[in-house]
Amino acid sequence: MMTIRASAICALGVVCVVSGLDAQALSQYRNFELGSDLASVSTLAGVAASEAKTIRQKPAVLQSLEWRLSRWIEGSTATSTDPVEQILFSFYNDQLFRIVVDYGHERTEGMTDADMIEAISGAYGVALKRVPRAAVPVTSRLESESGASLARWGDAAHTVVLYRTSSYGEAFRLIVTDAKLDALARKAEAQSVRLDQQDAPRREVARQKKAADEVRAATARARAVNKGVFRP
Repeated sequence: MMTIRASAICALGVVCVVSGLDAQALSQYRNFELGSDLASVSTLAGVAASEAKTIRQKPAVLQSLEWRLSRWIEGSTATSTDPVEQILFSFYNDQLFRIVVDYGHERTEGMTDADMIEAISGAYGVALKRVPRAAVPVTSRLESESGASLARWGDAAHTVVLYRTSSYGEAFRLIVTDAKLDALARKAEAQSVRLDQQDAPRREVARQKKAADEVRAATARARAVNKGVFRP
């Protein structure tokens, strides 16, 4: 049991290519650097940039790219020991502002909250002093869906937060964020929603007109065909 637990902690201990609490470490997850463009991230992840989804186009371009890690070690039939199940990269105007890392249930099964905090601290340094949950407002849907916040690392420019989630069985999630870009992305999202709401009446009129035009066109085509062959 101790061997399994130690192995899991070691695997999680490589969450970042650098260790210690500094700006460089807090801006990274493994080889992925906050602020990088979509092309760079897609190349590192081995996922085509064309797989990115465009969430919003104005007033800023918001995109996401999902990377699901293989269960097998590349070039062999051996099962991978990487605890990461998937990573979601989020971009604001082609700048990586958030990395959401979901660890697989099987690779973290049996590990306690303290085990996970210890492992993540190996990459990001000592966690910040715990703040009572009631005193920390939930400011986004992602945060509310991520579950219980276990520990936080960060400074004025970056935050790293570990969550325990039960969406698909008990598991853990790590969110690495660029504070400035995240604020800009949230503002752009809110503005985009307002623009959509303001433009909704015009879009509805256009939709109805298009539907009516399609009905008229279909009726005209049917009339032309039927009139030519109709015999009383």
